[in-house]
Amino acid sequence: MKIQREIDFIVAIDALKNVQRRNYNADDSRRENTAEHSWQIIILAQILFPYARNRADIDLLRVIRMLSIHDLVEIEAGDTFLFDEAAMAGKFEREKLSAQNIFGILDEPIRSEFLDLWLEFEEEQTPDAIFACAIDRIMPFILNSHTSGKSWTEAAVTEKQVRNMLENPICRASDEMGEAFQFLMSKNLETEKVLR
Repeated sequence: MKIQREIDFIVAIDALKNVQRRNYNADDSRRENTAEHSWQIIILAQILFPYARNRADIDLLRVIRMLSIHDLVEIEAGDTFLFDEAAMAGKFEREKLSAQNIFGILDEPIRSEFLDLWLEFEEEQTPDAIFACAIDRIMPFILNSHTSGKSWTEAAVTEKQVRNMLENPICRASDEMGEAFQFLMSKNLETEKVLR
């Protein structure tokens, strides 16, 4: 069958629904899975696009494509908690191997297109990747800000860690996203949702 590899790929990535993340859903009822995260950031990119810095240089469709595939590596590599320094060691290498395996199910040219988009996202150098990465970082921050910082407090995440890992990637993509980050950070600190 002509589209067998495409079917094999879409069945393989169904496993993303089983990858649990540290964040909780906004209603605080359970942890989200990575497929839910991917869906939500695709929507968020579309609604925050008007606020993107250098919007004229950003291709929203490329951003959406990037966001839709960048977490597929978690099927094999798992979700690495951004604030877990030990787990972050070797993350890129683990995820690159996973990307090669997962995207390798597909034929060319889409195999290389997906791998190139994934690498561009990881390098955070192009306007598309800068905006996509900011979206990816601000979504868990928003959820933590609406769940009493539950995943942060469970992991004893500090204000300094949050600022070090999130502030620059978010603020460099959009003034308005930067303002939202500062507002939510202040709100979290007032209610002691982020440990000092």
